[in-house]
Amino acid sequence: MDHDEAATQKDEGPVTSREQDAVRVLLLMDGACELANSADLDDSRLQSAVGVVRSQVRLQKLDFWLRNPDYLADELLNDYETSAEEPLLDHAARILESEEPEVRRYPMLRHHFGAYEPLDDALAVLRSAGLIAVRRRGTVNRIRQHDYFLLEQGRAVARDIVGQAPEFAYYVERVRLVIDLADGLGGSGLKARQYLQREYAQAERGKRIGSVSARARARLTEFRSQAAATGAGAM
Repeated sequence: MDHDEAATQKDEGPVTSREQDAVRVLLLMDGACELANSADLDDSRLQSAVGVVRSQVRLQKLDFWLRNPDYLADELLNDYETSAEEPLLDHAARILESEEPEVRRYPMLRHHFGAYEPLDDALAVLRSAGLIAVRRRGTVNRIRQHDYFLLEQGRAVARDIVGQAPEFAYYVERVRLVIDLADGLGGSGLKARQYLQREYAQAERGKRIGSVSARARARLTEFRSQAAATGAGAM
């Protein structure tokens, strides 16, 4: 790698391997999937399905928050600003007062419809191992939606991974925050929420979406000061 390539990689942030992506996506699906319905289970290929994530857009948008803890924390602060629920502030603080936004951040590219990073290789690993199944809805000429099914073996492997390598419990904990934040939104709703972040919306197409960690940390400090002042005033 020459100097220019190294500098570009440093600016854009670390990249993940196919294996890292496969484990992260498997743990995301295990935590994020909804129950498959009877129509799904009528398909003989899906009889061992334990859940489904409906649409590539939803999978990508959930993965964005998992890959970008700075954006996840800032969205928790947005919810705290409107609800004043202290656990939201605490969750954001645990992320922002650590090195997580730097060492756990894997930026995504800005495409026409928001954050996107190809997951084909990771999904192919999971499919070939019999952990997930993918069903396409639409016609031969126009696929309207991809649905991603977690199979029984996939759930067993996901739980086994965490049991054998406790460091992966990080993703299980973060998936819970991501799902709470998503609060039932579909792919389009998640995309609309993420576009409210100016760094996300204004990122140049084809470039990686920049960090919001500095702004989020400043907001955390401000909210904590306000909370302290309110508490002092109540004495």
